[in-house]
Amino acid sequence: MAAAAAALLMTGCSKSQAAQAEASEAEADSLSVVYFTEDITPESLVKIFEALGVEPTGNVCVKISTGESGNGHYLKPALIGDLVKKVDGTIVECCTAYGGSRQDPKLHWQTIKDHGFDTIAKVDIMDEFGEMQIPVADTTHLRFDLVGEHLANYDFMINLAHFKGHQMGGFGGVLKNASIGVASTGGKCYIHSAGSTTDPNVLWDNIAEQNDFIESMAAAAQGVHNYMNGKSADGTPRVVYIDVMNNMSVDCDCDGHPAAPEIEDMGILASLDPVALDQACWDKVRNYTPKEGSNNAPLVERVTSRHGEYILPYSEQIGLGSTKYKIVTLP
Repeated sequence: MAAAAAALLMTGCSKSQAAQAEASEAEADSLSVVYFTEDITPESLVKIFEALGVEPTGNVCVKISTGESGNGHYLKPALIGDLVKKVDGTIVECCTAYGGSRQDPKLHWQTIKDHGFDTIAKVDIMDEFGEMQIPVADTTHLRFDLVGEHLANYDFMINLAHFKGHQMGGFGGVLKNASIGVASTGGKCYIHSAGSTTDPNVLWDNIAEQNDFIESMAAAAQGVHNYMNGKSADGTPRVVYIDVMNNMSVDCDCDGHPAAPEIEDMGILASLDPVALDQACWDKVRNYTPKEGSNNAPLVERVTSRHGEYILPYSEQIGLGSTKYKIVTLP
């Protein structure tokens, strides 16, 4: 009797363990995939893009930051050139809302030339001649997203972001590159003011409460994500996301006098889920173990002091993506 009971108990445990294993496997399969490579080279950038398994179609744009004059931390043409050429892409940008070398299109074109982007591909300042409204699903603060009008000309987007700190948003990755980055000058004002103004002349008197600003960034990023994917007739993604974790200053590429990076380069990550991707980058930074000559504390302080990490759960809340992911390391 005792032996039979033990056998039944063991059988029950085995079934339970099998069920748990099956549930864990199903949960893992449902997680957003984030690809990772430690190598930061032109070849590895092409490789990680190919790992996403999405073939670009139509007119392809590659959204980057061309970097403020005086800043040397932006993604260099030598690094991104092979990828841009592979997809026959046009490098796209929009003007800023704070003066400097990129608010005025003429100055922005000079910066583009000075930084060498026009030597590797066509370049388009999308709001040089106008802007347009696209819908937002989350209307908590914004009634629309205001972007460069030339966004309408593109069928596929590679959101190629430099992951680093940011003076106002805490950090900049693909979510910022989709929201602030694709917004026109007026659109940047609209996001920074959480829907109060599109006028750069009065922006700084209308800066939003921090959480409202971050929620507005998330809404705008979702607007661009939905707009691009809405161009697909069969559900195939029309926007993919890549974060390059190098030269990670606490200051953004929009700062003409950035602080020197204090943390070592980490690699390149890519995903179809922008929330999972930025979450994975943030996790790498905050979980990093400092060592001689490489310290994560300044960048962590920059992000948390601005409540920058809040964009991740909020973006998940509005349905843009998931904060849960699994890393697939490329060989």
